[in-house]
Amino acid sequence: MEYKGYTGRMEYIEEAKIFHGEIGGIRDVVTFQGKSVEELQQAFQDSVEEYLAICKERGKFPFTL
Repeated sequence: MEYKGYTGRMEYIEEAKIFHGEIGGIRDVVTFQGKSVEELQQAFQDSVEEYLAICKERGKFPFTL
């Protein structure tokens, strides 16, 4: 899954019946989750937007690895 140059890595957690993901290739830990693919995609995009907003607010460049 990609959005604005960021990649989401995800897995399905059977016990919880939920998808759990993390934005890959950044120095921070940013996670997202959803119960459907559509919900997961929206959560991923929202997490990227929030990450970028926090970086901007703190004057921090959103580094990638």
